Amino acid sequence: MLDDLAVILFRPKYSENIGSVARACLNMGVSNLIVVDPYDFDMDKAFPLATVHARHVLEGARVVGTLAEAVEGFTSVYGATARTGGWRKGLMSPEGVAEVVDERLRDGGRIALVFGPEDKGLTNEETSVCSGLLIIPTSREGTSLNLSQAVLVVLYECFKKSLGKPFCPGPPEERPATVREQEGLFESLQDVLQAINFLKDGNPDYRMLPVRRFFSKINLRRNEYNLLMGVCRQIQWFVKKYGPGKS
Repeated sequence: MLDDLAVILFRPKYSENIGSVARACLNMGVSNLIVVDPYDFDMDKAFPLATVHARHVLEGARVVGTLAEAVEGFTSVYGATARTGGWRKGLMSPEGVAEVVDERLRDGGRIALVFGPEDKGLTNEETSVCSGLLIIPTSREGTSLNLSQAVLVVLYECFKKSLGKPFCPGPPEERPATVREQEGLFESLQDVLQAINFLKDGNPDYRMLPVRRFFSKINLRRNEYNLLMGVCRQIQWFVKKYGPGKS
């Protein structure tokens, strides 16, 4: 049921944790594990933690060099964070993200859950590619979770939600827009919003964050992506032809 859900480990420090995550993936019916730029990865250290049962998940894990490579082809990406405040608003609980993941999987999407390094977590730059962020509530006495514990908590909620109702195929729909397509749309939107002076000079990336948050609530389809890209191109043409200094 969770064939189109993947776990991405971004720069994990300990091979043993990668093995434990592979076992957690097996427990919750997820076979797609992607590891980004792991530190001194040693398969012999990871295997015992994966156990013989999840050995195939670990051996089948895809190792890539960048987060951009890891999220290629996915339609939504959700990052786990322990940090709050600043622009990290609208944080979801594991149960809340499971609701969204379930809905988007049923709509034909491909979803990735991203977990950062054990010591630092995901930076603002890395979370910028995420459709949304989640946080796992803990007691104040122990706020730090082991990487595999965090993965297991989130996957458990996703697995539990997937059992709630049968999958009922409906009429064919346009596929969801991929993360790469969404990033292209954001770049075009930023260009046209600056061209019409909606985004003032000075840190336009920051001023685009509310736009990104708005789109994170929408399961954007490919036909809708094409529509918005067409609107952006038309605005760019109009500004070049009739903008300031044009006769």
